[in-house]
Amino acid sequence: MRFIRSSNAASPRARIAGLSGALALAVSAQSAGAAPTPIPEGMSTGTPAPTFIGSPAVQNPVFASRPPRHPFMAPNDRSELHNDAYQTDANVGPGPLGRGMERLSTLQFADCASITFDRHGRLVAICVGLVRPTLMMFDPKTLDTLTSMPLPQRDPSGGKIFNDFAAGGYFYLDNRDRAVLLTNSKHLLVVKETPGPGFAIDQDYDLSGAIKPGDKGFSALPDWTGRLWFVTSKAVVGTIDPASRKVRSVKLPDGDIENSFAVDESGGVYVVTNRALYRFDPGAAGEPKVTWREVYPNSGIQKPGQGDIGSGTTPTLMDNGLVAITDNADPMNIVVYRRGRNATGNRLVCKQPVFEKGASATDNSLIAAGRAMVVENNYGYSGPQATENGMTTTPGVQRVDVNRALDGCHTVWKSNETSPTVVPKLSLANGLVYLYTKDASSDGSDDWYLTAVDFRTGRTVFKRLAGEGLGFNNNYAPITIGPDNGSVYLGTLGGMVLLRDAVPPPRPSSARGKPRLRLSLTYRRPRRRDDERPRRCALNPVKAKVGGADARLLTQVDFRVGSHTWRVRHAPFARQLSLERGRHGRRYTVRALASLLDGRTLNLRHLVHVCARGVS
Repeated sequence: MRFIRSSNAASPRARIAGLSGALALAVSAQSAGAAPTPIPEGMSTGTPAPTFIGSPAVQNPVFASRPPRHPFMAPNDRSELHNDAYQTDANVGPGPLGRGMERLSTLQFADCASITFDRHGRLVAICVGLVRPTLMMFDPKTLDTLTSMPLPQRDPSGGKIFNDFAAGGYFYLDNRDRAVLLTNSKHLLVVKETPGPGFAIDQDYDLSGAIKPGDKGFSALPDWTGRLWFVTSKAVVGTIDPASRKVRSVKLPDGDIENSFAVDESGGVYVVTNRALYRFDPGAAGEPKVTWREVYPNSGIQKPGQGDIGSGTTPTLMDNGLVAITDNADPMNIVVYRRGRNATGNRLVCKQPVFEKGASATDNSLIAAGRAMVVENNYGYSGPQATENGMTTTPGVQRVDVNRALDGCHTVWKSNETSPTVVPKLSLANGLVYLYTKDASSDGSDDWYLTAVDFRTGRTVFKRLAGEGLGFNNNYAPITIGPDNGSVYLGTLGGMVLLRDAVPPPRPSSARGKPRLRLSLTYRRPRRRDDERPRRCALNPVKAKVGGADARLLTQVDFRVGSHTWRVRHAPFARQLSLERGRHGRRYTVRALASLLDGRTLNLRHLVHVCARGVS
């Protein structure tokens, strides 16, 4: 069975709807426990596309601090579309390295875009079809359908079929493996897993008092106290007290919201509308209260590739207390702000143009790792027809870093890959950025590739064919890197595609067992006179350094002496420690808490003898 390429006279919606009858038997086979039916390939008459391009990658880990684990969400990299509450789109674990890659797919006749993982490793996803979204559970290795729950039908108002992400595009898995989601019936549901497996509604919050007719619930997340926050397409921001079930909301003066939002441990909730970036904090009664508002540059034009006339990115939280979005200027900028409640000096840190004037747009969030960001160009994607019959969108992927002194931004590299609409992901373990690309074709073929780009250089390392034709168009769905086996999952218009190495890549330290980290201290010694005995102790300050065979796995080291703590987040993991000047021969215990790339920690310590100056 194949997706048949039609003439340009038929719209993508008509083409997809026209296939429903022919595929009804295939779709009905996707009942619980059934083996998946593969997504049909397009009927290409051109030269068959190569399955693999380039060379397998070698793991080259990226060292970056990780967001704190949210106490009311599933672990980072498992909990929601953008990986974590900071919305970093960066994974600790490895994606595929391009070694004998395998492909599986499951035909769902819906885009299984938002994917999470429960504590058993099973995929919990929402698959959005033309009529309704469905909450699904899949086996992570076989893509067998384990269970499903139909959700309320989509609201067709607004006329945006392929870039309407309300009530299905975003949800999260909480710390109890419950799916928390907004519905088109203006309710927020908390859905638990049951034996079998199955789904059952655990909590149901009626939001119809806050979400008026013509408005749509867009995304929901908890803050660090467990209070639920939600945003709507008409720029309503609201909170729910789970204990009292009280709903409080505020209508913003801006036009709409087309993205999710971010939360941090300080209580901040970061929301972008089509005019401004906001920080909210809860008020005295738990109501959403604006802490600050920053208007960003805007051309006032809804460019092809965007959902509205504003920023196309969910706010991304970064190191050094920063938050980043893209604006809607021409050319588009990455814009970085200080996210604290109060900012000393200018809240704006930098504004860096990306891509070309007249051809720059994105509707997918930034990757963030340390001070680095990665952005892709979606300009030209007006819908699935834009990538049909050999056509594609405007190329461009860039890495932009905030200056070390936080006094500006600069471009690190530019790639000419064409990634029409995917949310890209970074594997910190591999040092690879994963894209979903489609080049233009003169013979009318529509070949979609998983593409790995070196995070440090922007060089394309390899491409693996995902499939050909309309069924493999991801249409804004993200790449999702599996937490355990180095697999990549991708929602498409046909359902979901799984790509993985024949032999899973090692997690960074799995081949070494216990991390072999050692703490070494370098002492600063004064020049010894000829008549002076050799010193048996160190002088202030001492230099502490964590090194060893597995130093490449470090992401952060906290040095501690007594009540004093020094944090180091970059290699080399070393720090000058100023110790109290005490009596000759005093001993200090220098401790180091080493945080590893795979999430583990190791406690190290060393005794240091400190002597007074002039005494040996």
